[in-house]
Amino acid sequence: MALQISIVGLPNVGKSTLFNALTKSHTAMAANYPFCTIDPNVGVVEVPDHRLQELAKIVQPDKILPAIVEFVDIAGLVKGASQGEGLGNQFLSHIRECQAIAQVVRVFVDADVTHVHDSVDPKRDREIIESELILADLQTIEKRMLKSAGEARSGAKDKKIYHELLERVKAQMEAGKLGIQIEMIEEEKELLKDLHLITMKPMIYIANVHENELKNINIDEIRKKLELPASTIVIPISAQVESELIAFSEEEAKDFLQEFGLKESGLSMLIKKAYEILGLQTYLTAGKMEVRAWTIHKGDTAPQAAGVIHTDFEKGFIKAEVIAYEDYVKSGGESQAREKGLLRLEGKEYIVKDGDVMHFKFAN
Repeated sequence: MALQISIVGLPNVGKSTLFNALTKSHTAMAANYPFCTIDPNVGVVEVPDHRLQELAKIVQPDKILPAIVEFVDIAGLVKGASQGEGLGNQFLSHIRECQAIAQVVRVFVDADVTHVHDSVDPKRDREIIESELILADLQTIEKRMLKSAGEARSGAKDKKIYHELLERVKAQMEAGKLGIQIEMIEEEKELLKDLHLITMKPMIYIANVHENELKNINIDEIRKKLELPASTIVIPISAQVESELIAFSEEEAKDFLQEFGLKESGLSMLIKKAYEILGLQTYLTAGKMEVRAWTIHKGDTAPQAAGVIHTDFEKGFIKAEVIAYEDYVKSGGESQAREKGLLRLEGKEYIVKDGDVMHFKFAN
């Protein structure tokens, strides 16, 4: 499964510059005026994973296939977007298709880079974006309530429960809460799934800072500027620095990042945090044809993991041969791990662990 992340924000906050940097492309027009992104741009990037290279050294495969992430650069939203202002709400539907949202907020001050509201105010900008997303969700909920109200009057208990849930969610969103901030049990969240509410998606905040601020960055201070709870994921990134990384080799990029006191790129940090908040992990397959990473949810069983490769693998699952990544590398490959008793046969109840090197047996 490919992870999809929407990049949202006001016009001119560095959204498209960041998108181009993350995807090592120049697909998104990055210009110093509002609405330069007219259509949502989609870029596919590899998930950084050093384990693939280590396995490839042992297996010598024909190809290496990392897991991928799709970034979707949404046109800059403005106040009233949900009602058709700016480029309107035509692009909000693209956000609904993604699993997570990366909201870019401009923190740096630069008189040469215009701001759609003529001043830099991270908290105000965040609230404008979130208000528009909430308003878009309220439109969806209100449309559904027109139908659910009649169904609730039929006397069916489940229809009444559903309508009451919509009423409760509507009231709390009208009070300014994002869907993900509303207390709900898992069964209630499941009931709302088919609405594809935007604000039910996990959100990561990307603070676009000036490159000179990177060395002395204080994430807690940025959270205060944004007025976000301490548990909120905030990633400080200089879109300018990230864009300069495009031209460097891997080694040059490491040296360049060290100059700013950084151990990894913004892309790497963003993907890690996205995996974390979505409860995702990776298992690996290694053979002569390919070494490959597969993205699954934490808690997935062996048959579910097999189903990511092909649905027939899940349906006809018999067993999985499993070697922990560390054991595979230390042993020097599958044969040696097998000889040392480090290869395990696991059945349908096995919960896959991050980094498991797996091979599936299934019935046709």
